[in-house]
Amino acid sequence: MAMNSAAMSFQPGTGSVPATRVEITVSCRDLKDKDVMSKSDPMCVLYTTQLGSKEFAEYERTEHIKNTLNPDFVKKFNLTYFFEECQRLKFEIFDVDSPKQKLTAHDFLGKIETTLGEVLGSSNNRLEKPLDGAGKKAGKIIISAEEVSDCKTRATLSFRGHKLDKKDFLGKSDPFMIFYRCNEDNSYTICHKTEVIKNTLNPTWRPFPILVRALCNGDHDRTIKVECFDWDSDGGSHDLIGIFTTNMRQLSTGKQSFELINPKKKAKKKGYKHSGTIELTNCVVEEQPSFLDYIKGGMQINFTVAIDFTASNGNPTHSNSLHYINPYQPNHYELAITSVGEVIQDYDSDKLFPVLGFGAKIPPDGSVSHEFSVNFNPQTPFCMGIPGIMQAYQNCIRSVQLYGPTNFAPIINHVAKFAQAYMDGSNYFILLVITDGVISDMEMTKDAIISASSLPMSIIIIGVGPAEFDAMEELDADKQALAYRGRVAERDIVQFVPFREYIGGVGSGNQHLSQARLAKDVLAEVPDQIIAYMKKRGINPNQSPTTHTSLAPAPVQ
Repeated sequence: MAMNSAAMSFQPGTGSVPATRVEITVSCRDLKDKDVMSKSDPMCVLYTTQLGSKEFAEYERTEHIKNTLNPDFVKKFNLTYFFEECQRLKFEIFDVDSPKQKLTAHDFLGKIETTLGEVLGSSNNRLEKPLDGAGKKAGKIIISAEEVSDCKTRATLSFRGHKLDKKDFLGKSDPFMIFYRCNEDNSYTICHKTEVIKNTLNPTWRPFPILVRALCNGDHDRTIKVECFDWDSDGGSHDLIGIFTTNMRQLSTGKQSFELINPKKKAKKKGYKHSGTIELTNCVVEEQPSFLDYIKGGMQINFTVAIDFTASNGNPTHSNSLHYINPYQPNHYELAITSVGEVIQDYDSDKLFPVLGFGAKIPPDGSVSHEFSVNFNPQTPFCMGIPGIMQAYQNCIRSVQLYGPTNFAPIINHVAKFAQAYMDGSNYFILLVITDGVISDMEMTKDAIISASSLPMSIIIIGVGPAEFDAMEELDADKQALAYRGRVAERDIVQFVPFREYIGGVGSGNQHLSQARLAKDVLAEVPDQIIAYMKKRGINPNQSPTTHTSLAPAPVQ
C-alpha cells in the first residue's frame, strides 16, 4: 500500500507508532434468502479483538439494504492498521427483521473470520471468501481495503436528470444514482447512493455532501463512475438507464453535463446517442474541519448528568427497583453513567460535572422539584469525576422521596442557559438524561429541544427499565426534523437509546463489552453534531488555543 500521507506526518527527532488508517468496504453475493415474500434485507456486523485477546467485541454495523441477495454496503469500516499486530476481524451477515438493536432479533446468514493483514496481503487488497452459514451454500463475502487519505476537503454536489429513458411499462422511471470510486487495480468501490425520485424522466436530486477522499481518496484525477438506475421494488433487478464517468477535477469546475450511455443499447442500436443526460448544477468544495481539529483548538466539552427520580422507578429499598443500591453490582443508572461518562471525561479538562435530578420530593421540606442538584448544593452542583457522581447519586437516593411527574423541559432549559453564554465555539454542552418512563411534558420538551437546536448543545437520552419509549423516537428525529407549532429544529441534537438492548442483565459476564457498545452508539452522533453547529455558525477551529478555565457554576433553582 502506498503511504501517500507519509511526507505530511514525518517529524524528525520524534517517535510514533507505525500505523495508518484503512477503509474497509464489504459486498456479498448469493446470500441465503430468509424472507418468504421477498428477498433478505442484509446488514454486515464487524467484530474486532483487543490486543492479546481472542474475545470478539462488536465494532460497527453497516446500513441494511432491503430486498437483495447481492448487497454492496455504502457504509465503510474505518480501522487503524498496525503492521506489527495480528488484528483479528469477524464479519457476520444478518437479515434484518425489525428495528431492534439486538442481533438475536434478526436472522443469521453467514460469517467469516480473518485478519486485517490477510485482507491487505491479498491481491489488490481484495479478499473474496465463502461465508460459513447454517447451510452449505451461504454465499460469499468480498472485503476490500484502501489506505485513507488525510484529505479533509468536502464537496456538496447537486445533480438533475434530463429526458432519461423510460423503463417502466405503465409509468415513467424511478431514477436514482450510485457513485463509485476507482481503485488502483481499476475495480470500483461504491461510495454514495442518492435517493429515488419516483415517476419522472427529469429528476432533481437533493444536494449531498461527501468527503473528497470518499470519492477519489484525495486524487482529483482518479475516475469516478456514476450509474443511473430505474428503481424496482423487488430490490434485486434495478434497470440500468446509463453510465457516465468523471473525476473530482472536472466536478470542481462547476456546471457540467454528462451523457448517460447504456452499453447494451449502444451495442445493439446503430443510431444510438445516449439514454438522457445528467447535469451537475452546483459543486461547492470546502475544507471540512474534523471533530479533533476543534478539540486541538481548545474546545471544551461540558458534560451534565440528569437523573430521573420519579416513583415509576420503584421503591429504592426493594431489590427490583431501578434505583436499588446493591453493594455488589451497579444498577442500570450507575452503569449508564459510567459507560458514557468514562468516554466524555477525557475531553473535559477539569472533570467537574454538574449532576441534576428531577421528579422527586427533596429535603428539607419535601417539596417536589424537577431541577435540583443531586449533591444538594445549589450554588455548586458539580461532582468530581465519575466517582464523585456515584457518591452524590447514592447519597441522594437515601435523601429524597421518589415522586413525579417525568418533566424534561426544566433540565433542558437549565443546560441551554449555559450553552447560550458560549455561542463562540469555545465550549460545547452534552446533557445525558437517564429515565425510566414516558415524558409528561412532551410539548414543552419539544419546544425546549427546538430552542436548544441553535445552541452548542447535544442531548443523549438513555431509557432504562422495561417501559416502551415510542415517544423518544420522535425526539431522536433521525427520520425527520423535530417540529412543533410551526417551529422546526435547526439541527438534530437528540440521540436516544433503550438501555435494555445493550445490557442483557446486570452482572452479566459480557457487561464491559456491552457498556463499551452503549457508549459508542450514544456518542456516535456527537462529533457530527458539533461540526454541524460550528459550520452553521461559520466557526473554524482555533489555531492558537488558550488555557481552559472552569465554567462558573449557575445556581440550581
